[in-house]
Amino acid sequence: MSNAAPAHGTQEWLDQVVEPIIDPDRRIIDPHHHLWRPDGALPYGPNELAFDTASGHNVVATIFIECSSAYRADGPRHLRPVGETEFVVESAEYLAAEVPSSPPIAAIVGHTDLADTEHLDEVLDAHVEAGKGRFRGIRDALARATEPEAMMIPAVNAEGKFEDPAFIAGVKRLGERGLTYDTWHYHHQNHQMLSLAKAAPDTMMVLDHFGTPCGVGQYEGKRDEIFEQWKLDISALAACDNVVAKIGGLAMPDNGFGYHLNAAPPTSDEFVSAQGRYYLHTIEAFGPGRCMFESNFPVDRFSLSFPVLYNGLKKIAAQFSDAEQDEMFLGTAARVYAIEI
Repeated sequence: MSNAAPAHGTQEWLDQVVEPIIDPDRRIIDPHHHLWRPDGALPYGPNELAFDTASGHNVVATIFIECSSAYRADGPRHLRPVGETEFVVESAEYLAAEVPSSPPIAAIVGHTDLADTEHLDEVLDAHVEAGKGRFRGIRDALARATEPEAMMIPAVNAEGKFEDPAFIAGVKRLGERGLTYDTWHYHHQNHQMLSLAKAAPDTMMVLDHFGTPCGVGQYEGKRDEIFEQWKLDISALAACDNVVAKIGGLAMPDNGFGYHLNAAPPTSDEFVSAQGRYYLHTIEAFGPGRCMFESNFPVDRFSLSFPVLYNGLKKIAAQFSDAEQDEMFLGTAARVYAIEI
């Protein structure tokens, strides 16, 4: 019989921490998850999503966010990202037919090159058609790592993208069409999103993952120093009425908490102790009506399980009123992404 420890990130490793579900009846929209085919970057399809969302919390809907998944293999290059929307609709229809107890994938945020103004409306039209009523917006991320070699999931988007006039025009076009703009970027780029939010004030913008405070490579050991500037940046972003915040996605390996390297994942109390201050400052800055708790699965699944994560989020939220909790777990996401619940 082998006594080997469970491999990090596996279900066996996650199952070392099992907790009673807190507030099991509270309705949840998970506004940020990904999907990949079995041969994708992180194999996580509809069955895996259904397993996680059925693990005890009352998830009533989910929202898919682009992750360069299942692009079309041929055809015009600018239309290839539409394959991702087609894949997610297939996944949603599969769940509805084969796992009817699973919460619906109610909305899709896809991808296109927003600076490609020549083809932008054509691509958006194609996403809308492929989405069959689920398409809500675009994530064309700003993220550009300063030290990609130190990161597990680095991004190297174009430098200066936030001030490219064509890109800004594309972001504005989303607002004109009633679509949202999501961005993922790193903490040292928060000023870039602030500039973009001011340049396109009529477009609803969603800040993903707190602006990703980094904790690896050159940022290792600088958490408190980064936190102080990060607080100022978050408050500045919150002053822009067209920005809302997804609060979550802080358990990625590149955040530097190191959960994925430990013999066992953290408990919800350990998670709250390490990360609660980020949530509380963002909620204070934006207000509950402009915040939405997110899972960022399966990326944060490297660090902790879905039930433990949402237990932690509920512990953070416990100091707020019942109505404020409903906003953060359900209402904000429903409004921003036009989901009827």
